Amino acid sequence: MTTAQTMRAVVFERYGPPSRLSLRKVPVPEPAAGEVRVQVFASTIGRTDTATLRAHPFFARAMTGLIRPKMTTLGMDFAGVVDAIGPEVTTYRPGDRVFGLSPDRFGAHAEFLCLPENEAIARIPADTSFKAAVVGEGAWYAHSTTSLLSKGQNCLIYGASGAIGTAAVQLAKSRDAQVTAVVGHRHLDLAERLGADRVVNYETQDFTGLGAIYDLVLDAVGKTSWFACRPLLKPGGIFCATDLGPGWSNMILGTWFAMTGSKRVRIPFPADAPGFIRHLSGLLADGRFNGVFDRSYKLEEIVEAFHYVETEQKTGIVVVNVRPEAEAEGEG
Repeated sequence: MTTAQTMRAVVFERYGPPSRLSLRKVPVPEPAAGEVRVQVFASTIGRTDTATLRAHPFFARAMTGLIRPKMTTLGMDFAGVVDAIGPEVTTYRPGDRVFGLSPDRFGAHAEFLCLPENEAIARIPADTSFKAAVVGEGAWYAHSTTSLLSKGQNCLIYGASGAIGTAAVQLAKSRDAQVTAVVGHRHLDLAERLGADRVVNYETQDFTGLGAIYDLVLDAVGKTSWFACRPLLKPGGIFCATDLGPGWSNMILGTWFAMTGSKRVRIPFPADAPGFIRHLSGLLADGRFNGVFDRSYKLEEIVEAFHYVETEQKTGIVVVNVRPEAEAEGEG
């Protein structure tokens, strides 16, 4: 395959709403030394994609491009098959089924993606489909918080029904922590199936008045605050948030507590994506982690898919079937 050949990719050249996305033919990338090229079968759309598209918050432009986006194809999660390898690649061979994350360059909303073999890529366990393997992004963000837990500690996860929240429940349980999951009525059964020790319906009960205290409280949806959750925390307990919070309070308080050395409020930044993906591959292989999936969209339906994610009503993960084979495999 040469660079003269083309692939389908979802491209945006200006920040803004999902209508800025368009499906185009672009050159197929060639793997450089130490890189593998993955033929992408499935990807996802998450909050990182929607926020990057809209350049929200504004200061994120310092990383993504001040006036126009540096990365014109989104998509962090991918699952597919190694299609070609560059010189000096030793870990993978064409035909290997792989999954992972592309947090630095995105690009998974396209039929082919190149990335270094030593980055966040691992083999898909034998019994796992492509659709079931695109679980990395939400789990990676969740891991940045659940990794703070030790065996026997207890945590509360507010918003345990999204991609981050459903991953956090399972990752916390894999660390032998006790988990209280706070969800709406329609997700009570889901939280129980994921292994939560206690499930609270926020529609009928004020979770801040449970009378229990926790080593860690995770706001997985960015809709509560440290002020509301402070009565739930043990002395030295940590409040973690995945968003800036009301009035950017989480960022302000996180900065303040970091300066004072207590670190009681944090917006954890995920790290070591390669190490985490290898760890996640093991959890998938032995059944200790399973993705929770909402809807699937074809690549041609990408605008509709982004609109749905922006409703903030999704349960778990929204999948993009980049190739029809991924959709057929998932149905089988």
